[in-house]
Amino acid sequence: MNLSNSYSELPGNFYAHVQTAPAPKPHLLAWNEDLARHLDLDELTQDRAHLARIFSGSEPLPGGVTIAIAYAGHQFGNFVPQLGDGRAALIAEAISPVDGRAYDIQLKGSGLTPFSRNGDGKSPLGPVIREYLVSEAMYRLGVPTTRSLAAVASGGRVMRDRVHPGGVLTRVAASHLRVGTFEYFAARNDRDALQSLADYAMARHYPEAVAAERPLLAFFSAVVAAQARLVAHWMALGFIHGVMNTDNTAISGETLDYGPCAFMDEFHIDKVFSSIDHRGRYAYGRQAHMAQWNLARLAECLMLLDGTVDEYEALLSAFQGDFEARYAALMCRKLGFPEPIEEHQELVTAWLQRLQNEQLDYTQSFRQLASRLDANDPPLFDDFEARWLQQIDRQPGGREQAARIMATSNPRFIPRNHQVERAIQAAYEDDLSIFNELQQVLSAPFQEHPGLEHYALPPEKHERVLATFCGT
Repeated sequence: MNLSNSYSELPGNFYAHVQTAPAPKPHLLAWNEDLARHLDLDELTQDRAHLARIFSGSEPLPGGVTIAIAYAGHQFGNFVPQLGDGRAALIAEAISPVDGRAYDIQLKGSGLTPFSRNGDGKSPLGPVIREYLVSEAMYRLGVPTTRSLAAVASGGRVMRDRVHPGGVLTRVAASHLRVGTFEYFAARNDRDALQSLADYAMARHYPEAVAAERPLLAFFSAVVAAQARLVAHWMALGFIHGVMNTDNTAISGETLDYGPCAFMDEFHIDKVFSSIDHRGRYAYGRQAHMAQWNLARLAECLMLLDGTVDEYEALLSAFQGDFEARYAALMCRKLGFPEPIEEHQELVTAWLQRLQNEQLDYTQSFRQLASRLDANDPPLFDDFEARWLQQIDRQPGGREQAARIMATSNPRFIPRNHQVERAIQAAYEDDLSIFNELQQVLSAPFQEHPGLEHYALPPEKHERVLATFCGT
């Protein structure tokens, strides 16, 4: 195993060495063999008891160095100068033999760190199951994301609103560098540390920026583009992150943190799921705006080193146009159009308005619309359907091409809130059947899964999940 931890080679104020807490009775619930192979961790796969000990924090991962990373963050607009890994430990960095890239391996829920504040450093099992399912679903849906390598039941108990069984998730990320990491050193006016962090981030994620005439400006421009791409993917899937604080904004452009997140059932532009988002700061339709706000905080940090307000504002202003272009392209493909020309974008707007007015299920409605390409019975979507088919028939490839595009742009299965909650509650009773079936359908979300079709259905009224919660 080619393991190290390059972040631990940075100055000591970047992190703290930690000792993870042994789990009382660790039991492996899930092991991601495909990801393990990608990280060259195959030799661990055969011994599940050993896996449970390592990825619960009970034993070290050979070759790694265990640290908790320091960072700050704007949480719902309020700046907190010190946050850090309060219940997480970065245990190693793996160099993939497949792509040659470095990947962080981090435990979540592995015990106290110097950044735990008043927390216990533990995680209930529910958030472990949620993040495992949702992060891997996002990966299969083509969204830049952190991934899940292992889910372990710790055998212990965690007190939140009530007593919950404990768990530990192993998260894999391109890195755990955040906007909040830069804010941590900017708040202390530690320009040497800030420059070291920027150099590390550029070398790891955007090496082309190192050779640019103005490296920090090139770096910022690359991060802006990565965030525009990410949020466009979220929006096209009907995904709501729920807690887009700067400490959850990854420099790599990956989706980071699956706490109070959710996929919409019925569509509404102002939909909120997070139980702590009382004013809708991170509502579905505000996600692009908030990503740009977070990027402005990064610009403020980098300006301490190089560049003017005008230079960073010019780069930041590119976010909206980039996001809109990417979102338009994704949405037009969801309607079967290969290119986002103006008349197709007008149809997207009309379609979303119809979904909202009639409170239709976001994911299922696109699949139903696709079924109209070869239907002979009366239309399901009235005048909109007629207008849409006219434009489909006018484009090269017609309905056949549109069917191919829609089949690969509109998932049949998403991690629906009520099914994730069912999996969590069943796991609390030592029943992993729903968890395992959800893993199966979400591993191939565009395909049919005979016998498991019910996982594609929206919730009944009594099954609706109206709020999601953070596991801290």
